[in-house]
Amino acid sequence: MKRQQFLVAGTAVLVLLALYIFGQTVPPHQKPNAAMAGVAGAPLGKSVGLQEILQAAQARLTPEQLSYVNRLQQSVVRGDVQTQQLNVDRQLAEFWKDSVSDGYLLYAYYTGEAAKLEKSEKKLTFAAQLFLQSLRGQDDPALTGWMATDAKELFEKALELDPNNDSSKIGLGASYIFGSQAGNPMEVMQGIQRILEVARRDSTNMYAQLMLGWGGLESGQYDKAIERLTTVVRHQPANIEAILLLAEVYQQKGDKANAVNWYAAAKKQLGDQNPEMTREIDKRIQSLK
Repeated sequence: MKRQQFLVAGTAVLVLLALYIFGQTVPPHQKPNAAMAGVAGAPLGKSVGLQEILQAAQARLTPEQLSYVNRLQQSVVRGDVQTQQLNVDRQLAEFWKDSVSDGYLLYAYYTGEAAKLEKSEKKLTFAAQLFLQSLRGQDDPALTGWMATDAKELFEKALELDPNNDSSKIGLGASYIFGSQAGNPMEVMQGIQRILEVARRDSTNMYAQLMLGWGGLESGQYDKAIERLTTVVRHQPANIEAILLLAEVYQQKGDKANAVNWYAAAKKQLGDQNPEMTREIDKRIQSLK
């Protein structure tokens, strides 16, 4: 699949999923996508690392907030350095979560850093899922690469502690799928293979089926994506993400009638829960008629 096609394949549905996913995962005082706005909107160039993200985020702090962050970052000096660093990472995570409206990425990062020091499988997977959930609503290639790298590392460390955890295996594979915009599209296939390891052993794992549906969309294997996503909807009729993905797959395939039907199904499932998302779905339906 050509890179241009690859980048476009899942982009349209990201608008809707960002409204849906961030409405559930971003802390209540933040607006949908506010967690990304300060960083993704900064002039970071083609590649992004932690320092660029920190600089862009810190530029939006008040002098008092910046002074607090600097004091924390410089407070680990001697003695039990690991314990001190763990406490600093926890405090920084809470700061970026609770004090700054666009600090979600750094909240995820410092949560992950603390989890690495604790060597807690539960906390490692929690931090990895923070990145993975954000990846599913992110279309900025520069940010995508950094987020995917952190998600992969956290899932890999969790799997070192529990090699048989299927959710972590699926999450790792999904990190390759969603992170592929910043690298070689062949990473999608690498992610699919990791998830297939679980799906072949347990066909009832709907998380695996959903992620394979994503993989089919991103790799242009639309019939396979439809098969996987239809399975998810059959077992989980209220799974709005699977419904939206089905609509997107049919749209990419050129089957406008089925695309409209699934967008309408998503709208019905939403009811009056998310007016902004409903308006976006209406626009999508009208564009297909």
